[in-house]
Amino acid sequence: MLNGWQGWFGTFTGVVVITVVVLPLAALAAWALARRRRAAGATPGWAWQRSLAEVGIVYGTVPWVWMILLPGSQAGAVPARVSLVPLRDLFTILTHDGAAAATVQIVGNLLVFAALGFFAPLRFTALASVPRILALAAGCSVLVEAAQYVLRLDRVSSVDDVLLNAAGAGLAALASHHWWRATARASSDRPR
Repeated sequence: MLNGWQGWFGTFTGVVVITVVVLPLAALAAWALARRRRAAGATPGWAWQRSLAEVGIVYGTVPWVWMILLPGSQAGAVPARVSLVPLRDLFTILTHDGAAAATVQIVGNLLVFAALGFFAPLRFTALASVPRILALAAGCSVLVEAAQYVLRLDRVSSVDDVLLNAAGAGLAALASHHWWRATARASSDRPR
């Protein structure tokens, strides 16, 4: 099923398998970072929060971006396509491919930068607000969509993807709000 490099690195299945296989390495990286911070004198809670947030951002975002940048079957052969009318692509998918395909498209796009939205405010106090996370995720999404266009990957560069990617990051930031608000308060209470 995953024969050769293309099967491992050039298919959705390969990316998912690699992501699962790398999970123990991600856990080990978080442990090593926390241990290093503890050895440098950090408190255990702070060391673990920072380390988990850093690893979480990378581990939870890179596979999604990797999948987005996988070339389609006509990559390089068809002209790059852009859709700048909000909700047009989602409506087209819904009417042509059905509700299941539209649901997969929506959920997938909501998850692309969800880890970034969840963990970035925990790691970077400057990002501890939903509008900042929305702006960061929208900026990252625009970069990914531009890469799809420039590389002619047989994908549509769509404003719908940007909106859904940013919304997913914003919802994830709200889900972690309790933790990053507490961290922001603790940081502001520390003497400088």
